[in-house]
Amino acid sequence: MESAALSRIGLAGLAVMGQNLALNIAEKGFPISVYNRTASKVDETVDRARNEGFLPLTGQYNPREFVLSIQRPRSVIILVKAGAPVDQTIAALSDHLEPGDCIIDGGNEWYENTERRISQVADKGLLYLGMGVSGGEDGARYGPSLMPGGSKTAYNNVHDILHKIAAQVDDGPCVTYIGEGGSGNFVKMVHNGIEYGDMQLISEAYDVLKHVGGLSNPELADIFAEWNSGELESFLIEITADIFKVKDEDGEGFLVDKVLDKTGMKGTGKWTVKQAADLSIAAPTIAGSLDCRYLSGLKEERENAATVLKKAGLSDGIDVSGVDKKRLIDDVRQALYASKICSYAQGMNLLKAKSNEKGWNLNLAELARIWKGGCIIRAVFLDRINKAYRRNPDLANLIVDPDFAIEMVQRESAWRRVVNLAVSAGISTTGMGGSLSYFDNYRRGRLPANLVQAQRDLFGAHTYERVDRPGSFHTEWTKLARQSGTGVGSLN
Repeated sequence: MESAALSRIGLAGLAVMGQNLALNIAEKGFPISVYNRTASKVDETVDRARNEGFLPLTGQYNPREFVLSIQRPRSVIILVKAGAPVDQTIAALSDHLEPGDCIIDGGNEWYENTERRISQVADKGLLYLGMGVSGGEDGARYGPSLMPGGSKTAYNNVHDILHKIAAQVDDGPCVTYIGEGGSGNFVKMVHNGIEYGDMQLISEAYDVLKHVGGLSNPELADIFAEWNSGELESFLIEITADIFKVKDEDGEGFLVDKVLDKTGMKGTGKWTVKQAADLSIAAPTIAGSLDCRYLSGLKEERENAATVLKKAGLSDGIDVSGVDKKRLIDDVRQALYASKICSYAQGMNLLKAKSNEKGWNLNLAELARIWKGGCIIRAVFLDRINKAYRRNPDLANLIVDPDFAIEMVQRESAWRRVVNLAVSAGISTTGMGGSLSYFDNYRRGRLPANLVQAQRDLFGAHTYERVDRPGSFHTEWTKLARQSGTGVGSLN
């Protein structure tokens, strides 16, 4: 019999995310032991628990005492930097863990690393979960979206805790067992890729409204706040409205205008784009958002290019003085919504392709449901995606869901107006344009790929198929062209 004084769960790694998640667990009534290699972080966490009035949190100062303070079968969450630090923490803990105990990695880890660790710890009889955690510091403290994948037994051992600490929405907690292997990490990675696309699309909406519509920061704050009460209601739209309200405490004007236009990143967007390429899944909105982050990093080059091209005679774009602001605002809202449908469609199709490759049996409707709260991409819109996949789990693309199809068609004209206006004004809409080109490619029954196939066959004998008969064909295109007399120069 275990002593009643033992903790129900442990957490190692007490940076801000780790501390907040530990306090969340303690607040929900689960006794927890915490550990960090730096003792001061343990003291800090214990002090926070005491100050916030929570009792069931105890600090431990070495791996052995930490592990022994947890009831069996032990479950230990680790929240340390991805890569080598995870392996080091696993090594330190696994010396003291026993068969049937479980390690839960809550970091943004590459899914193949998780699959390697599942095999490694299995040699010692240990279980393993790779659990995506989304929602940032606030989410960790008050209710994140959780994406645990790996051992189903390990999940069952802690599912009562995860259900309590996750964000709560109208149809349950924002957590579900994702699937086997590294599926939890993969799903979190794609979530982050969708997040990249979402943020890029919102920044383009801002760019068009500011530079074509001439709108001020207070006007933008009001517009985004209004959008947040309708179909675009989401965490990212809500925080964007807040950002436009903040004055610069160290100078004149608004703080957003003083922020350097160079975007950072931690790698999950890049992983998403690489996986899309590996699986032959078109993801232009997500890929475009990554490209824009790369280009944003070339600040000095961009400033130099602006100077050189201005000297060469480049104008600043069209005169936008006659733009109908009210219509522009409504058009941008519609363009943003339609573009988001395409971005999410790309992410969901990537998940479906990987699920098929790995045999994960991912439930796309359930993934949309657990993203409705807690996470960075949480949005009312996800309820619609959940319903679309519940109606048809084998849905080829969100664009052809009957409800979304109607919405795309209704917004198409506004979408095209925004992209055309931005192009005329010299404003890049990589995300919105990428979404629109994705839509236009996907909706056409015939594409100019027939010419590309003919070119490939001409220079590389790659063969082609025909629309009117079965089989593969190869043609001596150059020889036949010369024989026909319709080659180069025949128009002269």
